[in-house]
Amino acid sequence: MVIGACEITLHLPECHSLKEKRQVIKSVMARVRNHFEVAIAEVDDNDLWQIAKFGVSCVSNDGQHASDILERVREYIEETRPDLLISQFETEIINW
Repeated sequence: MVIGACEITLHLPECHSLKEKRQVIKSVMARVRNHFEVAIAEVDDNDLWQIAKFGVSCVSNDGQHASDILERVREYIEETRPDLLISQFETEIINW
């Protein structure tokens, strides 16, 4: 079993309140979860209204496949939400 995990840090320049941020991240998380069938959650910076950190994970039987899924998640966010800027993207593949 291989576990793929990544942390994605987004800059939300259009958000001017925590309420706006919550609407944006809720939408992003739902779309990613439905499109890729991965686990995704906001993992840090909950009180900052222009920064969001997501943790994304998937399980596979191949490390390259897990890595590809996480990379496609990053590309999907960039393509579907050009108003959001990915400022950091870290991936780790764990062989269990």
